[in-house]
Amino acid sequence: MSNVTTLARPYAKAAFELARGDGNLAGWDELLTATAQVTRDETMARWLDSPDATAAQAVDIIEAAIGPDIDPRFRGYLGVLADNDRLALADEIAALFKQLRAEAEKRLEVRVVSAVPLDDAQRERMQAALAKRFEREISLHNEIDPAVLGGAVIYAGDQVIDGSLKGRLNRLEASLT
Repeated sequence: MSNVTTLARPYAKAAFELARGDGNLAGWDELLTATAQVTRDETMARWLDSPDATAAQAVDIIEAAIGPDIDPRFRGYLGVLADNDRLALADEIAALFKQLRAEAEKRLEVRVVSAVPLDDAQRERMQAALAKRFEREISLHNEIDPAVLGGAVIYAGDQVIDGSLKGRLNRLEASLT
């Protein structure tokens, strides 16, 4: 686990609890993503690192970039991040928040890497099987990689299911040597 993740986790959890309390997980998700985009900008990142930057100015700039209609609680949350010099963690906070939201909403993002695109029937069967296995609503994204040769490699959360021909050949080779 990286140091950035360790630092960002309590802020992501706090944002999640505030958003859940407001019943506005989607809104906070959008605001955190927008904040991450603003702080990712090179000029903004340099300014945030400068000794001239104040927490109040940083919040004002982010609010101006996002839009003036942000939730007052979110503005307060930004103030806490700015006061603790944690705005640079906005990308990681947004990513962790998305994970917490997906868990709470019982959703799972699944990436399927296959040699050829999945047809609709394959996609539906795979989604149904994964939904049953993980007891989650599945959002499936198909990527094409000819190196897979056949079958598929499934990335579901922190699990990898290698049902590819290349994977089988590699396992066969390992067992023969």
